[in-house]
Amino acid sequence: MHHPIRPALSLRRRGLLAGALAAPLLLTRRAHAEEPEPVDVELVLAVDVSRSVDQEEQELQFKGYAAAFRDQKLIEGIAGGPLGQIAVTLFTWSDWHIQEVLVPWMKIDGAAGAERIAATIDAAPRRAWLYTSISGAIDYAAGLFGQRYEGTRKVVDISGDGVNNSGRPLPEARADALAKGIVLNGLAVLDRSPQPWSAGLPPLDEYYRGEVIGGPGAFLMVAEGFDAFETAVKRKIIREIAAAPPPGPLVERAFA
Repeated sequence: MHHPIRPALSLRRRGLLAGALAAPLLLTRRAHAEEPEPVDVELVLAVDVSRSVDQEEQELQFKGYAAAFRDQKLIEGIAGGPLGQIAVTLFTWSDWHIQEVLVPWMKIDGAAGAERIAATIDAAPRRAWLYTSISGAIDYAAGLFGQRYEGTRKVVDISGDGVNNSGRPLPEARADALAKGIVLNGLAVLDRSPQPWSAGLPPLDEYYRGEVIGGPGAFLMVAEGFDAFETAVKRKIIREIAAAPPPGPLVERAFA
């Protein structure tokens, strides 16, 4: 006597068996798909938008970053790396709890990728807040690595025009970042028109040199006023993305 149910059960069992055998393969493929893509450098740009940065100065900062990514020397520098590609993200920061990602992680492996970042910066909103939490910026930046890319080097580029006055002690945040193998570079903007609250504070370039930067090859770029910001940021990023950063001065200065 024939039992019509048996073939159906057999087919079902075969299907379940095939699914069970395929599941590890699918999981393996997913695991590989989620692996971070290798790049020469993971570069986090942290931009100060505290109250000491007025609207005109903030615009000079944004235009400076956009211009840097349109610079042919920068694109050539990226192409010269072992992998020929880097990953970049940019966020603004102010108070200890205020950080805003304006450019999510993007890969640059040529002029098109660089222009994509420049255009994103051009279109980003301009907002200003109150305090200056360099420690908060470092903590936030440290948490951004390893999300989509894996860099041979991990670099945080902190630009600002004031000392830490919000959040946890700066030495603690700095030490935690350095322990994770992150290089902290600085871009200190010297204000040509010092604000009243800056009286009695240490010179900003000395402060950034002694309290902010750190890690192998770390350096400080000093912009002599916001008018010099574009020149400063171009030189700084080109040096940061170099495949084997050449020995350079601990402190460089840019003038308008």
